[in-house]
Parts: sequence; C-alpha cells; structure tokens
Amino acid sequence: MEGHRAASGKNGNPLFPGGTLKMQEPYFKELGFDLSDYYPGTLNVSIAPHTYKTLSPIKTFKNLKWHPTDPPEDFSFFDVRLILEDKPPIAGLVYHPHPETKPKHLQAPDVLELLFPFLDDLSYNQQITLEFPSEQIKIT
Repeated sequence: MEGHRAASGKNGNPLFPGGTLKMQEPYFKELGFDLSDYYPGTLNVSIAPHTYKTLSPIKTFKNLKWHPTDPPEDFSFFDVRLILEDKPPIAGLVYHPHPETKPKHLQAPDVLELLFPFLDDLSYNQQITLEFPSEQIKIT
C-alpha cells in the first residue's frame, strides 16, 4: 500500500531532505547497525484484518536523536522474509519506529514498514507472502 513517503523522501518535505531513512542511517550505523544494503524507503504492507505484536526485536535503539528539531525516538528491527512466486525468499527487516515516541507519520496498527534491497517487481495492492520468526513478531 502507499505510505506517507517520508522514509524515502518522495513526499518532498523539506524537514526531511532525502527522506527520514537517509537521515537516520548514519546514526544507526554509528551504533553498529548498517542499513546500507537496503533501499532507503519502506515497503508498506497492510495485514488487515490482522494486526501484529512485537515480541523480541533483533535490535532496539532507545532515545535516538536523529533530527535537529524533532524529539528523540525509539526504533526496533525484526527479521522478515518476502516470498514471491518463482523467486528465492528475500531477507529484510521490519522497521518499527515506536508509536509512543514517533511525533509524525503514524501507521495504522495493521501496517508494517519493511526494508528490503531495491525491488522492482512489486506494485500497489499486490498480494505477497511474508514470513516472520514467531519469537520476534506475533500476527494477531
């Protein structure tokens, strides 16, 4: 589904030049978490009518001050695999800005923001299959 386009910078907001992910990436890297293999934008997927519960992230960053004027935020990352017909599974990450610390661009409780290497064969409203480690994320 279409997202806010803030992560990729495609919404043209001058407060987030190049997108929020490009702005955040150096802070994550400095803390030992390199996102350079992933496209600097999120794949937004609705799992409605389901929602999800985060359990055990592979990485969490608390109180990350990445923007000059916005308050610090908490972020967690989880493993995910994208399954497309006739292709090997594609490993990615669930990018989870904690809603309680995120001042803008809140997502609906059924929307996951995913990071993958660049994918050119997806389109809006396409049905896809995702796999999550059951110890990390629970689909409810």
